[in-house]
Amino acid sequence: MSGTAKQYHQVIPLQTKTLTKSFLFPHRRRAAYASLAIGLVLSCIVRATAQSSMTPSSMPRLVEENGRHALMVDGAPYLILGAQANNSSNYPASLPKIWPALQQLGANTLEIPVAWEQIEPEESRFDFTYVDTLLEQARQNNVRLILVWFGTWKNTSPAYAPGWVKFNNARFPRMKRADGTYVNCLSPFGETTREGDKAAFVALMRHIKNVDSDQHTVIMVQVENEAGTYGLVRDYSERANQAYNAPVPKAILKAMPAFAGGKATGSWPEVFGPYADEYFHAWAIASYVEEIAKAGRQVYDLPLSMNNALRDPLTPLAPWHSDFASGGPTYDVISLYKAAAPHIDLIGPDIYLADSKKFETVLKQFHRADNALYVPEMGNGAEFARYAFSILGQQGLGLSPFGMDFTGYSNFPLGAKTADAAMIEPFAKIYALFKPIAREWARLSFDGKVYGVSERDDHAPQILDLGDIKATVTYREWQFGEKEAFPNLKDLPAGTEIPTGGVALARLSDTQFLIVGAHARIKFDGAGKLKDNPVIFDRVEEGHFDTKGQWVFERMWNGDQTDYGLNFTDQPIVLKVSLRTY
Repeated sequence: MSGTAKQYHQVIPLQTKTLTKSFLFPHRRRAAYASLAIGLVLSCIVRATAQSSMTPSSMPRLVEENGRHALMVDGAPYLILGAQANNSSNYPASLPKIWPALQQLGANTLEIPVAWEQIEPEESRFDFTYVDTLLEQARQNNVRLILVWFGTWKNTSPAYAPGWVKFNNARFPRMKRADGTYVNCLSPFGETTREGDKAAFVALMRHIKNVDSDQHTVIMVQVENEAGTYGLVRDYSERANQAYNAPVPKAILKAMPAFAGGKATGSWPEVFGPYADEYFHAWAIASYVEEIAKAGRQVYDLPLSMNNALRDPLTPLAPWHSDFASGGPTYDVISLYKAAAPHIDLIGPDIYLADSKKFETVLKQFHRADNALYVPEMGNGAEFARYAFSILGQQGLGLSPFGMDFTGYSNFPLGAKTADAAMIEPFAKIYALFKPIAREWARLSFDGKVYGVSERDDHAPQILDLGDIKATVTYREWQFGEKEAFPNLKDLPAGTEIPTGGVALARLSDTQFLIVGAHARIKFDGAGKLKDNPVIFDRVEEGHFDTKGQWVFERMWNGDQTDYGLNFTDQPIVLKVSLRTY
């Protein structure tokens, strides 16, 4: 356990662990114990919120414990209910078109670019006017920031490098093809380029420290954006070829298995065979980024991340064939990046794949014991909103759908057709569920007590394995009755034409759950040691959490509202559910 994680658990004790250990309450004590359990849980939530607000401000940190992760902000786990602005929204004149979108969305975090060309238009002359304006307005809108550094790479190109860099191949060389011609991608073997990028990034980190170290408006920085190269597997410059034929570094040999039949040591082609070009390019970029990240953290030790333009998650692994950005931190080289760039805390996938099987596969590929799950970019079309239930229910740090501002730009077909309130609404409904309990959800996630699923494209039922309980989630259900009882009924609930459903739940104690959902039904059965015990609802409360994290009871569900499971409609709701056996 890291020091920060230890400190957190000392500050906020897990009171839910003291609750009853069995479903089998004596009948006469059941009501009393249930009341005690609810009181303890609410007391824990209130105490955790109050305790975190009283804790002295500390640096944001990414911590790990037993393969679980938390982004610590102000001394407690933080849930990123984020939004990423469009690429060209990174100027003071555009900011007024961002905050209304975030307010409608209910976001607590904005991801937004800071470009190299923007802060260093002339070599060694820095201008942080935009950064200062951004910080001031973010604080006014009670929003945290994740800055996205557009330096050497932005979607593999040098588009955001200053003109004095990208138009001087002599000082800042581009990559070369095997025939010696240039590619519009700066070479990771350009030392002058790396040192220039590093100097600008260090200047940015130093400025953030000077103006924000007491408030921590900036909670994380992404270094570069979708690094890699489309159309060329690696750099073929003279320096690159020399490194390619030199011995593979020991750290990489330890992190990555040799190709079948490859040598245990030797040059990149000798060790990695047909994967050598891709792995070599990944090592070159990761090593380049590490120099920048390490220097930045020495100045101001904020969490640092990278994002990734995906390779197809379902295609069997094979050597690069112009089918993805070579050299980027794709899922198959995460271990290589961890070895070559240890000052990068996490690698997040940019997911514009609406297909449910692909989306869920990507989450599994990037959610590792050594890599926290965070989705820094995803499509902002309505069909993507449902995946918030999977991300936040699978111990994700959070998500930031892309293009969530009112500057008028739409990236359809990767996202919504219109950049307006209709784009915001599907995500806003889900954010509204989590925002009042964001800190508590993040805490429970760090403790491994959250679960979630999103509706598949085929609308098939899904099972959540809770150990001693099995939760079955189904979709396209009416609120009354079972489908089998109405075999001739062809009508479907409104809003279910495309998959939009999902459920996420947090286990507050052995018997009590917090459940949120939309367009879904959830039913519970005994499993494991309780597989032969009928599980029934003891108490189902509909309510909400206020701004202080306290549960506000609204009404009890019973009768028709519970006889056929718990049904979530197009209006996402929050339920506090107690289960018992008899």
